[in-house]
Amino acid sequence: MSDLKQPTIDATRRRARGAQSNAASRYDVQREEVHDGWEIPEERAGFATEVSEERPRSVITRNTSPDIPFDRSLNPYRGCEHGCTYCFARPTHAYLGLSPGLDFESKLVARPKAAEVLEKELRRRGYTPSLLAIGTNTDPYQPIERRYRVMRSVLEVLQRFNHPVAITTKGTLVERDIDILSDMAARGLAQVGISLTTMDGALSRAMEPRCPLPNRRLETIRRLTEAGIPVRVMLAPVVPGLTDHEVEALLKSAANAGATGMAWIMLRLPMEVAPLFEEWLQAEYPGRAAKVLARMREMHGGELYHAEFNKRMRGEGIYAEMIAQRVEKARVRYGLDKDMPALRCDLFEVPFERDGQLALF
Repeated sequence: MSDLKQPTIDATRRRARGAQSNAASRYDVQREEVHDGWEIPEERAGFATEVSEERPRSVITRNTSPDIPFDRSLNPYRGCEHGCTYCFARPTHAYLGLSPGLDFESKLVARPKAAEVLEKELRRRGYTPSLLAIGTNTDPYQPIERRYRVMRSVLEVLQRFNHPVAITTKGTLVERDIDILSDMAARGLAQVGISLTTMDGALSRAMEPRCPLPNRRLETIRRLTEAGIPVRVMLAPVVPGLTDHEVEALLKSAANAGATGMAWIMLRLPMEVAPLFEEWLQAEYPGRAAKVLARMREMHGGELYHAEFNKRMRGEGIYAEMIAQRVEKARVRYGLDKDMPALRCDLFEVPFERDGQLALF
């Protein structure tokens, strides 16, 4: 991997962005700004959101990871405008020849035909239904969903096929789709996870700059729950030295808002995320940076991250065990220890084609 550390980009150019820099990815040549020799003031453009479009041949991504409770997922978008500094999906932007830094949150890719492609996949002979997870990589309800409505169209397909879906999001735009989700939930086909990282509004705005604030996400939990949609709170991630003291308060707040289940992961810093997060820490919370990074190394054998299955989500050691015990006790105390209702696969049915003909193949 190339050395990703470089001078941070002026704050006025990256306003409301999470990353401090836009270094080359592990697949790209190192980026370097060179002075042209002219002593003429030059106005530099900011990082405005740009969206390109793609039509993939498949939208269902399969995985065989032993520590993930689903074998298929779907992502309506590549990149995420929420700009969370800790996002473990940032390295996926390298596959596009783009930076996991500011490019990840400003150069996005939408899949406006995702629903059409999904329908063809569900109609294939031999397709066997199982839980489809959405939001496991980038957020399906990030701001550009308001314009593209990809997630809405995907849900319409899943609703017609009676296909089970579990959604993870920080976006309150999920409330727009309560009509579909409540109908599916009534038939045991849908549940939603709402991610909470902190209740500190200032920290949230610095760490996840374009996400709805924590109190607004709690309101989303209330509205989904009132509509009969099972909701779990996702403590994702627990950040050592920054948010770990809030574990109990976060679970209590989510339970009071109506959440009936929970899940959690520790901060993960794979590949390019580690130097990007360290840059952010040194800029925004320099007094806590050493403690945060020391805790991460303590949990990963001296490294900032180790990707071993069944350890990467929680880490190892005394500190990791202490957080796990606190989470478990708070989970029981606030009634979040019950299993979420199992989603049904037996209702899956290939509907008539839109022209009224049976789909045989």
